[in-house]
Amino acid sequence: MSQLPYSEVWTNAAARFRPRLLTVLREGYSRKLAVADILSGITVGLIALPLALALGVASVPFGADTPLPAPALGIFTAIIGGLIAAALSGSRVQVSGPTAAFVAVILLVIEKHGYDGLILATLMAGAILVLMGLAGLGNLIKFIPYPVTSGFTTGIAITLVASQAADFLGVRATEAPPREFVERVPWLLTHLNGTNLITLAIALGSALFIHLWPRYRDRLRAGRIPGAIVTLTASGVLVAWLGLESSAAVETIGSRFGPEAIPHGLPSFVWPEVSLQRIRDLLAPATTIAMLGAIESLLSAVVADGLANDRHDSNTELIAQGMANLVCPFFGGLPVTGAIARTSANVKAGGRTPISGIVHALTLLLIVLFLAPVVRYVPLGGIAAVLVVVAFRMGEWHELARLRKMPVSDALVLLTTCSLTVIFDLVVAVEVGLILAAMLFIKRMAETTEISPITARDELETPEQIAHGKDIPEGVVVFRIFGPFFFGAAEKMEDALQRVGGLPKILILRMQLVPAMDATALNALESIVERMQKAGGTVILSGPHRQPLDMMMKAGFAERLGRRNIRAHFDDALVRAREVLAAKPGPV
Repeated sequence: MSQLPYSEVWTNAAARFRPRLLTVLREGYSRKLAVADILSGITVGLIALPLALALGVASVPFGADTPLPAPALGIFTAIIGGLIAAALSGSRVQVSGPTAAFVAVILLVIEKHGYDGLILATLMAGAILVLMGLAGLGNLIKFIPYPVTSGFTTGIAITLVASQAADFLGVRATEAPPREFVERVPWLLTHLNGTNLITLAIALGSALFIHLWPRYRDRLRAGRIPGAIVTLTASGVLVAWLGLESSAAVETIGSRFGPEAIPHGLPSFVWPEVSLQRIRDLLAPATTIAMLGAIESLLSAVVADGLANDRHDSNTELIAQGMANLVCPFFGGLPVTGAIARTSANVKAGGRTPISGIVHALTLLLIVLFLAPVVRYVPLGGIAAVLVVVAFRMGEWHELARLRKMPVSDALVLLTTCSLTVIFDLVVAVEVGLILAAMLFIKRMAETTEISPITARDELETPEQIAHGKDIPEGVVVFRIFGPFFFGAAEKMEDALQRVGGLPKILILRMQLVPAMDATALNALESIVERMQKAGGTVILSGPHRQPLDMMMKAGFAERLGRRNIRAHFDDALVRAREVLAAKPGPV
């Protein structure tokens, strides 16, 4: 088989990278679009601020050694990652940054390999995403079954609530809470007597306010100001006014992470330790980060397409997310992906081009440069409330409610993926989930392929293919294969022959309804042909399509079968069968 020159391969790969920002600028960028994008970008920047703070706090284990305080990690991820992803995005309106989906795997990597390990894992994930985009694998992500994505999304939501329970209740302990769910729940129960009632009141009030805010925002003429911004600002003002931080009555961002929780300037460059052994150790979590980033960013882009009446370029989007993850870790960042909530808010606020995503990042940068000292008063109970609300909104709870109505296989996949995410970790859940997805695909493909006997009463297909009313000689058995003939369905051929009760003199396999086959199916055919020929019988193929026929030719199967035994349609196959029956005994 001929191979393409390297230059042509590279040209084909590079052709898959088409940032929408360049398209927008070529088409002409009007003042009206600019105004809409700027206003939308500022709005989304305000929405992203509390989420970035909260996700930074949630992603760093207690006492971890990081180059920046945890809140700053979240903020700078949203700034740097959001800016790069928006500039290179394959979607007009995608907004990227840290998301709740990454929290569990980030905690795992930092706990086992340190923050330095997270930097390397994120860089590896970025490289994987870029390679996936250049290889044109953007569309393959869409074939991951919904039960798998629904399962680990719900599992992430449960894990996120559990991880924030201590801060929500205001529980303080000398040791860090266990990371594992099955150990964290008993730990929380034994520490309930340490609940801080002021923190609990702030957290409950914040969560209730965020939940109810959309109902009353229009009445108060508050525009599109997000509830999380209002409640964190109000709670921070309350803490500063009452002096709750200085009296240690409430734990705040400043009391836990220091007065410089958000630096006034940009972070310095960080280079991770790189070795072959570390790359081996981090390959599984890096792949998990890449898969999560690919799935969430493409799901977000699909949602954005529906809202903005547009169509994204999935391969360009993967490359954009990969580049963001290749740059962001060097400056104190976390993994980046497209964020559904922020992207939806961007479209609803009037954003129509990637400029709005860039403005969102610049808005966050201005907040860091001028308002960083104010952030220190934000209570951790309010941060926990923001994440608990995010978790309840992201969980696919309605899918759990309708488990009984699902096919048993789908329900088992969903529950297995969800349980593994909660009980073990997201790396295990994604690995097993992808294996289950492949097995589910094989099962479904096998179920769609049918191998059934044909008689003279059959009334299917075109005149030259139809069997109805045609004379099928005695000693000739006809099977029709319907659907893709892959390894999941190959054994059905053996089952069909066993039902006949012995090998016939001539076996006609009608393949006009087989669009594709694989090597395992070809091996099954070779086995049957070999057995038939040893018994003095003959196999005739009727109407094979181009892909199966090419495979047979390249594998030499057509020669072993005999080219005369490959016929264009059923009428020709019957003519060939009569020729064989009329011939003298002997190999054919």
